[in-house]
Amino acid sequence: MLYDVKLDLHYDYDATVHGGRHLIRVAPISVPGVQRVVASSLSFEPRPHRESHFTDFFGNSVTTIAYDAPHDTLDVRLSARVQVEDIHPPADLSPTLPSLAAEIARFWSVAPDSPHHFLASSPRVQLVPAITEYASEVVDTASSVQSAALALCMAIHRDFAYDPKATDVATKPAEAFALRKGVCQDFAHIMIAGLRGVGIPAGYVSGFLRTIPPAGKARLEGADAMHAWARVWCGQHAGWIEFDPTNAMIAGPDHISIGHGRDYGDISPIVGVLRTHGGHETTQSVDVIRVE
Repeated sequence: MLYDVKLDLHYDYDATVHGGRHLIRVAPISVPGVQRVVASSLSFEPRPHRESHFTDFFGNSVTTIAYDAPHDTLDVRLSARVQVEDIHPPADLSPTLPSLAAEIARFWSVAPDSPHHFLASSPRVQLVPAITEYASEVVDTASSVQSAALALCMAIHRDFAYDPKATDVATKPAEAFALRKGVCQDFAHIMIAGLRGVGIPAGYVSGFLRTIPPAGKARLEGADAMHAWARVWCGQHAGWIEFDPTNAMIAGPDHISIGHGRDYGDISPIVGVLRTHGGHETTQSVDVIRVE
């Protein structure tokens, strides 16, 4: 599958910004055997006074920008062409849940993809007893780690309502869990918290969804904005598998990854500091169109 991706982020500040520095994580990455970035470009308005690029610990592409002059708005525009492999759902080679702990203990690596980074609480995903109890009940009869992750993915889709007005970017997993409402970020965080609570390593994926579905298929939730889902370490033989609880599915060729981390904080689209006061309004638009 070949896709053209366009993203526009617009920030309208209440008061003039007299200087600022930002880290931008919105550009897709190449993942061997999964997706390949054919071309990608980022532009900013106003034009930054300084700009640089680096790859962070988890392998995500990061652009840094800095402003010295006053400005009232900021526009971030991404244009990319990405080839995504049409991979069928993987065969279940994962161990049983009791056997997973032994596999993790034998994994003597702290490389970026090591499961050890994705087992404990992280800044935006706490291990909440209520979520752990919910996950434990869901995965109790699962025959493998992969089937346990899929069962929790389906349960969250069944038990939670997609409601963009119910939460915001700062909502904690415990709050969204209590509401039984939220958006893709909330559902991914709840799934991650639940899996970690029962001893399964899990992380956060940020990316895009195909905007227009194939003929005869339903449109996926979250296709008009940046999307989020979860990745799960399913043992040494199966490795990392990605699940989309918002749409009750294993992530496939309609999913384009920007990158991943322990939670939203590791892969948020833009973070930084400003010399200003007051708040700001944010709008975003996303188009992911298949190239025939």
